Amino acid sequence: MFSRLRSDIQCILERDPAARTRWEVLTCYPGLHALVLHRRAHWCWTHGLKWPGRFISHMARWLTGIEIHPGAQIAGCVFIDHGMGVVIGETAEIGSGCTIYHGVTLGGTSLYKGAKRHPTLGKNVIVGAGAQVLGGFAVGDGAKIGSNAVVTKPVPAGATAVGNPARIIEADGDARREAAASKMGFSAYGVTQNDDPLSQALRGLIDNAGAQEHQIALLWQALEKLSGTAQPDDAARQENFEADRLNALIGK
Repeated sequence: MFSRLRSDIQCILERDPAARTRWEVLTCYPGLHALVLHRRAHWCWTHGLKWPGRFISHMARWLTGIEIHPGAQIAGCVFIDHGMGVVIGETAEIGSGCTIYHGVTLGGTSLYKGAKRHPTLGKNVIVGAGAQVLGGFAVGDGAKIGSNAVVTKPVPAGATAVGNPARIIEADGDARREAAASKMGFSAYGVTQNDDPLSQALRGLIDNAGAQEHQIALLWQALEKLSGTAQPDDAARQENFEADRLNALIGK
């Protein structure tokens, strides 16, 4: 019991720069308190003591603002940061090394008792503040769910889910980005650069339009040289498309 508590405290010290001492984490972190109480509630639940399990869960919710059903399965080294408003359902499963921020719901979409109604998080998953993960599907190891995302379908390992409804972004293979991510250790709140697929699509369209204008200008210049005559005044010999300014507007 104490070794698991020590590992929980250590994982908080590693992931939260605001955490200064073990004593501070032990006494002032509601996410840790909620997990400690949940283990007692879960033991009662799995040993046929349903009401005591629910009562401990209810008291933990009152003390910490974090509601974890006693039937939920939570591995070690899970960090619930801030925690207020977190709701974790009965059939939810959370792998080791996960980070969950405030306002997160691991909820169900089915009313059938006994069915797998809540999500399963793999190892080292990050769920950003306010995210809603709804349904009995799996979120793969190392996946990230952006703040306020609404996820209703499986998320592959290493991918990122953002938006409402959530869109899946496969893991980026760019070496520079991977090196930067490894230096950071993990992405706080499940947010990384270039995660918004709408912004990516807009940047692609802007870049494509700029390239087309460049090609048209080159064609007019070539025609003018070949024909030896001046082209119409409205011929686009110069590039006027301000791709950099438009990219800046969408946050490039």
